Amino acid sequence: MKDTTWLNAKETRRDTTTVIISSLLFIGFFAVVDWVIQSALSLLV
Repeated sequence: MKDTTWLNAKETRRDTTTVIISSLLFIGFFAVVDWVIQSALSLLV
């Protein structure tokens, strides 16, 4: 079996930053979608 290779600090920081930014973008997207649906439903009721 091949030995495990670990990411170095620079790669870990880059990947962590990518995950955090992606998560924030998804949170923002779903917050906007939720607000639009909530506003549309409040107009119907």
